[in-house]
Amino acid sequence: MRSFLAITKALNDQTRLRTLLALRGGELCLCQLVELFGLAPSTVSKHVNILHEAGLVDRRKEGRWAYFKLAGREAPPAARRAIRWITDCLAGDAVVVGDETKLNCVMEQDLDELCECYS
Repeated sequence: MRSFLAITKALNDQTRLRTLLALRGGELCLCQLVELFGLAPSTVSKHVNILHEAGLVDRRKEGRWAYFKLAGREAPPAARRAIRWITDCLAGDAVVVGDETKLNCVMEQDLDELCECYS
């Protein structure tokens, strides 16, 4: 029950849903998510930590930077099903399509320079 509640809480926010969908393409640095959403680093950090606690995303630290990706095979089955469900339901949504376009621009930026902006 606790895991289910953590997952449903994590899915009850547009930024967290957008984050999950942005991570479909692979691992992103927190700075890239900040740039994508135009939110404060502390806000984005809070959102990805909620997703991490729910088992929906994996996190790794490299020096000062934090990187996130969708949870893999080791994730709880409910988390994997939730990710598939969200991807199926929202993949063509206008906000998500806009995020995909903007993320392409963000990915073209030098990661070190981008991260220095938010340190």
